[in-house]
Amino acid sequence: MGVPLIQSYRVGRYILAQKLRGRKRYPLVLMLEPLFRCNLACSGCGKIDYPDDVLDQRLSVEACIGAAEECGAPIVSIAGGEPLIHKDMPAIVQGLVERKRFVYLCTNALLLKKRMEDYTPSPYLTFSIHLDGNERRHDDSVCQPGTYQRATAAVREAVEKGFRVTVNCTLFQGESAAEVADFLDDCKKLGVEGVTISPGFNYERAPQQEVFLKRQGSRQLFRDIFRLGKERQSRWRFNQSSLFLDFLAGNQTYQCTPWGNPTRNIFGWQKPCYLLVTEGYAKTFQELLDDTPWEKYGVGNHAKCDQCQVHSGFEPTAVNDTFAHPIKALKVALLGPRTAGPMAPDLPSTPPSAGAEHPVFPLRVER
Repeated sequence: MGVPLIQSYRVGRYILAQKLRGRKRYPLVLMLEPLFRCNLACSGCGKIDYPDDVLDQRLSVEACIGAAEECGAPIVSIAGGEPLIHKDMPAIVQGLVERKRFVYLCTNALLLKKRMEDYTPSPYLTFSIHLDGNERRHDDSVCQPGTYQRATAAVREAVEKGFRVTVNCTLFQGESAAEVADFLDDCKKLGVEGVTISPGFNYERAPQQEVFLKRQGSRQLFRDIFRLGKERQSRWRFNQSSLFLDFLAGNQTYQCTPWGNPTRNIFGWQKPCYLLVTEGYAKTFQELLDDTPWEKYGVGNHAKCDQCQVHSGFEPTAVNDTFAHPIKALKVALLGPRTAGPMAPDLPSTPPSAGAEHPVFPLRVER
């Protein structure tokens, strides 16, 4: 695995403390979106489709730090939009690092070389670089040629300067196992700490809905990828739990744990997760926990959730399973996900009457 020992220890200690307190719902990663403005227009994302008055809004330094303090998650993933556009991002990161939060600053890396001097290498700061496959795949995904070359150049420089660097890869329709395996080999050569890999979710505002993987095809794709990894003895490093990877390969039956990675953005605390944009917002984290009808979401409960296998929802489930069955998790960590034989039964799809549309909340908040 690609997670450093200090992070594994501190996160494990946090989870154990929550369980000893008897807390049923607690956050693992805060998904912080301080802005929606971006310098790319990716085919699988609809954030920049908002009107300009929304794209011009920013969460303040105080609001970002306050969100982390409010929910208490040990890890903060800062996304957007493109976070490096935010003029106060260095202060936000510094404030979170000072509070010993493990910060994953998610970026397409187009501005990273220019802004790298604003940050200091730390075991608490990771640049999470968005790369959706090899050069052709990535540039097609982000709809702009040359981005792969610029991003990988920034990765090499960040690694040389001593920063923690990971790659965040989302897989879409048309991927071949060999192509993805080659890409993972390339990530290893880049010297990154690990890769976070996940099938894309059909984000509601995305302009191209046909690019997203379905669950069954996704499970077989990941089996084929992991099988190639074993054949090549590639020893890829992933920034994920072994049981989540086993779930991607169709060997675990998991339901989503949406409160594990709560989202705070310019509208408030998003219900139930960052992928469903029309379900409403809570004013506080406690209100999110108390007032969200969690039983209405997840595979088999809501039509929009049926094809989802995204790490933000299922990684917390896998982490809980790791604590419940550590021997099983250790076995998968040592041997890798099983790539042959019958798959675990999948959850049934949503009944036709479930998952009705909810009203869209106003797109304006105070800055």
